[in-house]
Amino acid sequence: QVQLVESGGGLVQPGGSLRLSCAASGFTFRIYAMAWYRQSPGKQRELVAGIAPSGITHYADSVKGRFTISRDSAKNTVYLQMNSLKPEDTAVYYCNAPGPDSDYPLFGSWGQGTQVTVSS
Repeated sequence: QVQLVESGGGLVQPGGSLRLSCAASGFTFRIYAMAWYRQSPGKQRELVAGIAPSGITHYADSVKGRFTISRDSAKNTVYLQMNSLKPEDTAVYYCNAPGPDSDYPLFGSWGQGTQVTVSS
């Protein structure tokens, strides 16, 4: 059974930083690409960042230069370091494995996500 448990969200002021974690289990983590998605009220989930088993990364233009995705295969964990946060980054952040179309997840279920709120 695939489990994805996100943590690390919180309330920060614009310009602040947060580090999100995603603890994964139920699949062979090291051979799957992983990604962070986010969703705001009234919007579809969007791909924020992805990382291949090789370590190659991809970022949405809106977060490029501010966010860094990484993975620790020994811990089955994916991280998202978020710096220079903006109010428009406010969303619930989820992790999942990207499917053939990276905008959509490979696994059929989502974790609870972790709330990131950027506000003064």
